[in-house]
Amino acid sequence: QVQLVESGGGLVQAGGSLRLSCAASGSIFRISTMAWYRQAPGKQRELIASITSRGRTNYADSVKGRFTISRDNAKNTVYLQMNSLKPDDTGVYYCNFLGASEHAYWGQGTQVTVSS
Repeated sequence: QVQLVESGGGLVQAGGSLRLSCAASGSIFRISTMAWYRQAPGKQRELIASITSRGRTNYADSVKGRFTISRDNAKNTVYLQMNSLKPDDTGVYYCNFLGASEHAYWGQGTQVTVSS
């Protein structure tokens, strides 16, 4: 079974940057489209970025131009570089397979807090 461990979150001022990492176990990672999701306080979890096994990316409009998703298949790791952070980016960030349901396995996530 795949395990996902997110890290890199923290407290940052608006306009700052953070780089999140997600280490995945299992060989299926290398052939899978991976994604980052965000759950803001009081809101449902939302998809914000995805990357195919070959590196094709897609972004939610709310993060386009500010966030960059990437992956290192040799390390079974997916990254999220977040620049020009805004208070609205505050939330718990998770990685998972694209299309993972709420009933699927989810890691513990990593908290990002952006102060104004």
